[in-house]
Formats: sequence, C-alpha cells, structure tokens
Amino acid sequence: MDIANPLYKVRKRRRMQLIGAAGAVALVLVVLLVSRLDPAMPQVDRSSLWIDTVQSGGMLREVNATGTLVPREIRWLAAATPAQVEKILVWPGTRVEPDTVLMRLSDPSVEDNLRNAQAQVVAAQAGVAAKQADLTSQMLDERSALSLAQSDLASARVKADADSKAMQLHVIPEVQYEQEQIALKQLQSHVQIEQQRVDAFAATMKAQMDAVRAQLLQQRSNLELRQRQADALNVKAGIAGVLQEIPVQEGAQVAAGANLARVARPDVLIARLQVPEVQAKDVAIGMPVGVDTHNGIIQGKVERIDPAVRDGTVQVDVALSGALPPGARPDLSVDGRILIAKLDNVLSVGRPAMARPDGDISLFRLDPSSGVATRVAVRIGAASVDRVQILHGLQTGDQVILSDVSQWDKYDRIRVK
Repeated sequence: MDIANPLYKVRKRRRMQLIGAAGAVALVLVVLLVSRLDPAMPQVDRSSLWIDTVQSGGMLREVNATGTLVPREIRWLAAATPAQVEKILVWPGTRVEPDTVLMRLSDPSVEDNLRNAQAQVVAAQAGVAAKQADLTSQMLDERSALSLAQSDLASARVKADADSKAMQLHVIPEVQYEQEQIALKQLQSHVQIEQQRVDAFAATMKAQMDAVRAQLLQQRSNLELRQRQADALNVKAGIAGVLQEIPVQEGAQVAAGANLARVARPDVLIARLQVPEVQAKDVAIGMPVGVDTHNGIIQGKVERIDPAVRDGTVQVDVALSGALPPGARPDLSVDGRILIAKLDNVLSVGRPAMARPDGDISLFRLDPSSGVATRVAVRIGAASVDRVQILHGLQTGDQVILSDVSQWDKYDRIRVK
C-alpha cells in the first residue's frame, strides 16, 4: 500500500507560489514597458497638408482688408418741401448733366406761396415809391420855409443897413433903429431853426426810407426762397455724372429733406476699406496700398482714416493712382493690402493657422529624409497677411506644417507619406 509523503504537498504549494509571483512580476514588467512606449504615430497624406520652408531675408508686413469702390464726388438730392413725386424722367445708370431734370414734383402750396411772395414784393415796391414821394414833398415844404426865412432875413439886413445911415443923419429915431436890430436877430434865429428842421427832417427821411427799403428787401428774400422752392419741384442733377439711385416711386409723398436721388462721378473713384480694429492702429496716412479689383491691381495711398470704430472695423479711404481697369465701377467689391513696414534680414514662413503676432505656437517640423514631423515650440514676431516673422524655434531651410494641427494635439510626432 502507498504511503503519503507530506513533503510532496509542501513542495507543490511552493512551486505554485513561485509561478504566481513570477507571472505577477512579468505582468508588471509588461505594463511598465507598454507605458514607456510612444503611441503609434498617425500617418498623414502629404497632399492634404500645407508645408512651407523657413526663409531668410526681407518680409513685407501688410494688413488685408475688404471694401468697395466709391465715387469721390457724390451728391444726394433732397426734397426742399413736402411734395408728391409726379413723374420720374431719368432712371439709374443714365449719364446726366448739371441741368438735367431727373424728376418732377408737385405741391400746390409752393405755387401759392410763390404768387403771394410776388404780390408782397410788388406791394413793398409801391410802398417804397409812395414813401419816397411823401417824404420828398415834406422835404420841399421844409426847404420852402427855410428859403422864406432866408429871404426875410436878407430884406431885414438891407433895411437895417439903410436905417443905420439914416440914424447917423438923424433922419429916424434911435428907438426905431434898435427895434429893427432886434427884429434882425429874430430873423437870424428863425433861419437857423428852419435850417435845423431841414437837417433833422433829412435824417428822419433817411431812417424812414431805410425802414421801407428793409421791408422790401425782406419781401425779395422771401420771394427768392419761394422761387427756389418752386424751382426745386424740377429736381436737377446738379453735377455731371451718372445717376446712381432713385429711392422713391412715382406718386409717393415725400417729406422735406427726404432723399430723392443720388448722382456720382464714376470716373473718379476711391477705395473704401474696412480694416479690423486690432490692425487699424498700425495704419497711417500716406501708406501704400494695393487694391485688387479682381480684374487687376491698382496702386494707391491711404488718404483718410475714420476716427471711430463701427462694427469692429475702421473705415480707411484710399486714393487710387493710374487708370482703372475695365469693369471698375461704384460699389464694386475689392480687396486691399496696406503695406505697414518692410522688415529686412528676418526669418519668415507662411502664416500658420491660428498664428497671432508676438505669440507662441507649436508647429510640426518635417524631416524630409525620414518623413517624420516633430512638434517644436516656435515664437512668432510680426505678422502679415500671409507670412509671419520667426523669432526662435526654427532655422533657415526648415520645413514646417502650416495646416491646422489641432487634431494631433496628443501626438508629438506624425508620419507624412
């Protein structure tokens, strides 16, 4: 019969324990090894990437902005009085001259006011003539009284001279002579008073005539206003150009000051660009601008910068030089590039997605020999429309991926095939 060996069971238990411990150690080693391995590199098709090479040399710092071509000279024609649009004679797109009648308006009150003003001017003219005749008659009366007083004084002087000789010969009494001298002095005073009356009436006459003439001038001014209002019922272009817009219709009732038509000179255009407010601080008057009309590029210069910000943009007017390309017309959409500065002897590369001036960004630098792109930290300096300045992180000749790399944020390397 078999006899049980207790040592056998002990050895078997120890062997199982050693095997379990070895397995646990192996599992820990495998986990550590796997954790130290890099994740598998994703593979990316080269044709789907935007790859550029770092260059050394000059770089143009530019600001890109969209806008439209607008006429330099625009005239809005407004209604002078409340009126009704009776007839539109010219439609948008037509060339017009300053005296071209674009539309006719009607307003019976304007015609009534004109006739009343004409009648008031005639009445005022008659009033001036009547006042002039009346005052002239009064002036003649005053001068007649003065002339009579002067005549009496002259007669008194002749008699006084004769009486003076007669008194010396004791022909007349001395009392009579003294009385005649007193009468002579009274006549002299009378002449002076009459002269003062004539002078005073002349001044009064001038003041009264100035008053009635002022009333006539007022009535004439009112007539001119009423005449202009009547003439404004025939809406004229005012300048030579092209009729751009008529925002009213026949039969419409318009208020005083309402816009009726817009006339512009299409041969003299400027580019009106909308520059983002964060970039407008770098724009200055006189900077050169290239304006792309999508049918040619026109050169120009910044001539005006709007001091206000509207909807996140600043309006910049560009004076254009040279002939306009075919098809250039008002309200045509254009793209403008404003040259801010030219940087010399700098490292630059195409502008990566999400790149901001004076900021840090991570890019994938490509090794052409292995096809592996490694993530590197790059410091950005100045930024332009399509290029950025590299301050550090890259060198001349480095190839970098400029496409959006956010989908590979968890990878430090990718393979380009």
